[in-house]
Amino acid sequence: MMNVIEVEHIAKAFGDTQAVRDVSFEVHQGEILGLLGPNGAGKTTAVNILTTLLEPDAGSAHVAGIDVMGNPGEVRKLIGLSGQF
Repeated sequence: MMNVIEVEHIAKAFGDTQAVRDVSFEVHQGEILGLLGPNGAGKTTAVNILTTLLEPDAGSAHVAGIDVMGNPGEVRKLIGLSGQF
C-alpha cells in the first residue's frame, strides 16, 4: 500500500519553544488522519510543515512521494488546505 504522507523525525522550534520534537508517522492511501492534542501540542506547526508553509529544523516530510522542502511547488499542486476559521 502506498504512503501518501511520510514524516520522519521532524522538529521545529520558535526561539526557546520546541513546537514539534521528533515526530514520525505515515498515512497510507485511503486512510484518514486526525491530529488531536491540547493547545500548543504542535498540530498546526506539523500541518504547516506538510503544506510547505514552514520548513522543519530537522527531519523530512513527503506528500505523494514528493519532498515538501525540496519541491514545494509540486506538493502545492496536489493538496488543498482549509483552516478552521
